[in-house]
Amino acid sequence: MIVYKFGGSTVNNAAGIIKLGEIVQSTRENLVIVVSAFGKTTNSLEKVVEHYFNQSEDWYKVLGQLKFFHFEIIKKLFPENNHTIYSEVQGLFDEISARLGDKPGDNFDYEYDQIVLYGELWATKIVNAYLVSAGLPSNWIDIRYCLITDDRYRDANVDWHVSERLIKEAFCFKDNSIYLTQGFIGGTERSLSTTLGREGSDYSAAIIGNILNAEKVIIWKDVPGVLNCDPKYFSNSERLKEISYQEAIELAFFGAKVIHPKTIKPLFNKKIPLWVKSAFEPENSGTLIHSVDRDLEMIPVYVKKTNQMLISILPRDYSFIIGENLGKIFGKFNAYNIKVNLIQNSAISISVCIDNYNPGITPLLDDLGKDFRVLYNENVELITIRHYTDDAIRKMTEGKEILIEQKSRNSVRFVVKGEE
Repeated sequence: MIVYKFGGSTVNNAAGIIKLGEIVQSTRENLVIVVSAFGKTTNSLEKVVEHYFNQSEDWYKVLGQLKFFHFEIIKKLFPENNHTIYSEVQGLFDEISARLGDKPGDNFDYEYDQIVLYGELWATKIVNAYLVSAGLPSNWIDIRYCLITDDRYRDANVDWHVSERLIKEAFCFKDNSIYLTQGFIGGTERSLSTTLGREGSDYSAAIIGNILNAEKVIIWKDVPGVLNCDPKYFSNSERLKEISYQEAIELAFFGAKVIHPKTIKPLFNKKIPLWVKSAFEPENSGTLIHSVDRDLEMIPVYVKKTNQMLISILPRDYSFIIGENLGKIFGKFNAYNIKVNLIQNSAISISVCIDNYNPGITPLLDDLGKDFRVLYNENVELITIRHYTDDAIRKMTEGKEILIEQKSRNSVRFVVKGEE
């Protein structure tokens, strides 16, 4: 049994979905297909949530654009407008519209999870309908009733014991050889929808692969594999032919957008190899992530995170930033569900770098300000170089104002002022 995961950039139009069908057609093993929301749908739904939570009617316009986008794809795949997929997807748009017509509650993260999930539902309904029409008997599964989590909205924790039983029941392969389901989302035992964290579809695929003892998991992307840099920011990127589980975890932690940080552990636990391949060139080898018992020759790998905020926190009484102070500070970060990308501390201060797009930042700063002096810089960048060389460091820092530098045996990291 194999698990395929298709990223949103590979299925953002009818041609990508047809290509997905060709890849599935060439597969002879039992198959679970995990599909993300099309293109930038999740980004748009996040705008819908923001407008809705602020009680702005602008959500209506954004949702209308999403509806047009999805139905244009449907029209290309199903020119005959009497296909049931039209009414199925329309029904889902009616559902979300009805929800948005109600007044939001006080919990932003809860409202977020109940709305953004529709991207995955629209996508999987459409892809499943296409596979069936192409003669591939795919069975659509609503993963919210199989992958059970706690109620930590926007970053839910998996209940592995309950999920294992339900996933094995749902994906049993007794009467079907192909199942198709959603990434990124789950559900509580009270049937409330949750999400596993941004870009969490990779993690979904790994969870399913672990529970069903997959032979391998393949993540299909719009790049030829794991690259040593993001082509969005750097030219002359190179494909890494193979890397270890540990290297993949390090890269994901530092912010490389190849895989979700939680993806590797479920696969490592059962030594399930992970492939990252191009959906548009499926015949090419891609990148293999697996257990490695030898030293690999690694080239410098560059990770750049933009739109960062550097926060410096200092006790007002010049007490040491350890023990009770440290616990209090990170307790607040956890309470506002804000992840820290870098930490630098001295005797009486601690500085952290975070993503500057979390709605919890303003209340966090206000809360910290009750007990500490708080300084911050916006518009900074966090640059990481794995397997660095002097030339690689010079290339990334020349002409930049460095605010923080950290260096270890295999990695060097810089917080620098962003470009205006």
